[in-house]
Amino acid sequence: MSDLLHDAFPGHEVNLVFARGLSLSALTAGLRGLDREPLAEGEAGGWAWAVHDMVNVEIEDWDDIDYRRVCPQGAEVVVFVTEPCSAKAHGPGFDYLRDGKWTLSFSFEDLTQRMGDNPDYMSQELLAAKLIGPESECDKWETEEGHDCCEHEEDREERIARAIAQCFALPSPPLALAVTAK
Repeated sequence: MSDLLHDAFPGHEVNLVFARGLSLSALTAGLRGLDREPLAEGEAGGWAWAVHDMVNVEIEDWDDIDYRRVCPQGAEVVVFVTEPCSAKAHGPGFDYLRDGKWTLSFSFEDLTQRMGDNPDYMSQELLAAKLIGPESECDKWETEEGHDCCEHEEDREERIARAIAQCFALPSPPLALAVTAK
């Protein structure tokens, strides 16, 4: 997922935001109110979506974004933070807000450290995708000499993103700047 967004927006470290129960114009106005100008935006499958720079270099705003300000009562916001600290090579993060409250938040690096008002909100989906629980760890290294578990963990980010997308029935937004530029 990070590679897909990185390739679609070269030179940008971006967040991908989905909102349901909020119009596209309200989402983009809310992001602008947070000093994050959308690079691309659209609507699909009952969701408004926007891609914006993670930081605002022009005003030296490096802080995490408080998406509660764009999530009023009756709305849901799903956020993929693709490069939370690219200088330190941290993995992507995920946030889910509902009715202006942080329901679930986690780093793709450690799904056991889920936070929010309901940290178990997606547990069934993560368990079914074998991303958490007893079947999530590879044990082939114990029985297969020379087995490198890292070789088949390369798709882990994609599997996490897919589990999130399926849980929330997220659309696949067109992400090429040429397609979405106004």
